[in-house]
Amino acid sequence: MPIVMFDPTFQSSEVVSVEVEEGVTLQEAAFIANVPMGDACGGNCGCSTCHVHIREGIESVEEMDDDEDDILGKADDVRHISRLGCQVRVGAKDLKVNITRESQIAFVNEHPEMREQFEKNV
Repeated sequence: MPIVMFDPTFQSSEVVSVEVEEGVTLQEAAFIANVPMGDACGGNCGCSTCHVHIREGIESVEEMDDDEDDILGKADDVRHISRLGCQVRVGAKDLKVNITRESQIAFVNEHPEMREQFEKNV
């Protein structure tokens, strides 16, 4: 099974890895790994709060469709390795993923109990 490695976030100074089945979204993998990824629309490609940068393995995931591309246009710091975590399904290869600061802030806005930890670690 492929491994998704999430770069350090405000919650952890360590890389967090999780082994998942192919077809799981990055958003689902983040939930399983207990890492902070925004989820304002519930994974319906209706916002950009799950914006990530796929640093390694991007060639193993399907290309983005027009809906994802449109929504991604609302995000900050969009790069050629940018994707929406709710739309990317893990393929056969391992992935290295950076959850953007914007996504982590969205997570904190959705989970205000995390605000103190966020402010202390950024």
